[in-house]
Amino acid sequence: MSLATPVHAPGAVPAPPTVHDVLLAAHRLEGLVVHTPAVVHPELDRAAADAGAQGARLVVKHENLQHTGAFKVRGALNLLLGFDATARERGIVAYSTGNHAQALAHAARHTGTRCTIVMPTAPNPVKERAVRRLGAEVVLHGRTFDDARARATDLADNTGARLVGAANEPALVAGVATATLELLGDVPDLDVLVVPVGGGSGAAAACLVAAALAPGLEVVAVQAAASPAAHDSWRAGELRTAANTTRAEGLAVGSGFALTQQVLRDGLADFLLVDDDQIAAAQRAYLTGARTVAEGAGAAALAAVLAHPARFLGRRVGVMCSGGNAGEIELRRALGA
Repeated sequence: MSLATPVHAPGAVPAPPTVHDVLLAAHRLEGLVVHTPAVVHPELDRAAADAGAQGARLVVKHENLQHTGAFKVRGALNLLLGFDATARERGIVAYSTGNHAQALAHAARHTGTRCTIVMPTAPNPVKERAVRRLGAEVVLHGRTFDDARARATDLADNTGARLVGAANEPALVAGVATATLELLGDVPDLDVLVVPVGGGSGAAAACLVAAALAPGLEVVAVQAAASPAAHDSWRAGELRTAANTTRAEGLAVGSGFALTQQVLRDGLADFLLVDDDQIAAAQRAYLTGARTVAEGAGAAALAAVLAHPARFLGRRVGVMCSGGNAGEIELRRALGA
């Protein structure tokens, strides 16, 4: 059991998006995002069986092949496409360990929006280079995601730019939800869908779509045991902060987010934890069994299947693989796992 403390975020929590918002996002994003494949990999099924999940049939939604390597670009584009000319000139400030940053930088370049990203001082170099190449200004500050969030908030207050959070943004969640919409269109007979959680936009998005289109589908979230704030918030029924020490920077969040937690409380079937070594083992399984590069966050859903096999026995399991921005050190560690 992880230790966590309550957190009380100021201000009103925005209303979650509806499935109508998701359908509007799908229309808005047509031609701007990749309809990523949903693929069966027999070697991953064998790995699941060897772990104890006999009869589990896995379908991997390859959002690692999305623009910027993660589903977050869907949300970023959906948000920024809704800006008017004044808002685009005023610009945005965001905080991220990498994938949210890349998504917003990509969307900002597409829409002509000024963009500043605050990242921790030792970010994944693959992600930092990508953000700079996309034309965003990068500010390095603090050791963690939460340090970067504080600095970004100050910058937004001082410049008048729009602060774009990682999770409390209905348009982001609606855009991200188009990944689940695609998956259910391609594979409508899933029993379970496993989604990684940092801030929770992907899992919340999956819950919204499943409730509307596949009410029998169980959505299972997974988070790193070394950064369990979202998990602890869901279990407690209130926002919590917790230790934030995972190596998987896409999961390295130290507090729950009100909007996504609201949706997760209503729609999530279960919330699992995996440790960093289990995540690394799943990365290796992707590399050797599916010829797929997945960063830690991207491999977390598969890690949950392998680490909690009894939960998935005999079931058809959707596995969200997002994202694919793994650095060399991370991949070397995974191959040694």
